[in-house]
Amino acid sequence: MGIIRQETLIHWNFFLSIEEDLDRLSRFVDFSANDEVYSIEIARLFLGASAEVDVVLKQLCAALNTGSDASSINSYYSHVANNLPRFKEFEVILPRHGLTLTPWIDWEEGEPPFWWRDHNKVKHHRHEHFQKANLKNCLNSIAALYASVLYLYQPQAENGELLTLPRLLNVGDAYFKGTDMGRYGHSFVYNLL
Repeated sequence: MGIIRQETLIHWNFFLSIEEDLDRLSRFVDFSANDEVYSIEIARLFLGASAEVDVVLKQLCAALNTGSDASSINSYYSHVANNLPRFKEFEVILPRHGLTLTPWIDWEEGEPPFWWRDHNKVKHHRHEHFQKANLKNCLNSIAALYASVLYLYQPQAENGELLTLPRLLNVGDAYFKGTDMGRYGHSFVYNLL
């Protein structure tokens, strides 16, 4: 494993930062039984993760198709679905909390996932929809970000080059290929395609 310049992995580091904040939240909210709980902190994590999903998917579409001008969740769908057949079923687990999430499973042509629709309501009409900044949506948006970043950095993910292990999130068995321990830290080796 060669040294990877960290600025090239800015989205991985951003994901880890959001996930670290989620880990802190887990000290105050039990993730296994509070889907509908909402708060300012949950809203902040939900909006931040969803915004980063948008940025990462735009870059992923450009990487999949250099001519891509996709710039919204609905325009990303065909690029992702046509090139990454396992993406929608991507399974994220939170072993400490006994949770399994498939944040992209209900994404269809012209129909974003439920958490994205709620993100837009919270983003644009928070005064009416603040309760949609809930734990269920937050967890799914962070899980969606995890999956999206792994696919954006697919070569690094499959070579065990994404240093620093996530604290809470892991992937389902079908996407896990093992672990790597190198001079610069521990990493997972992912099986994405």
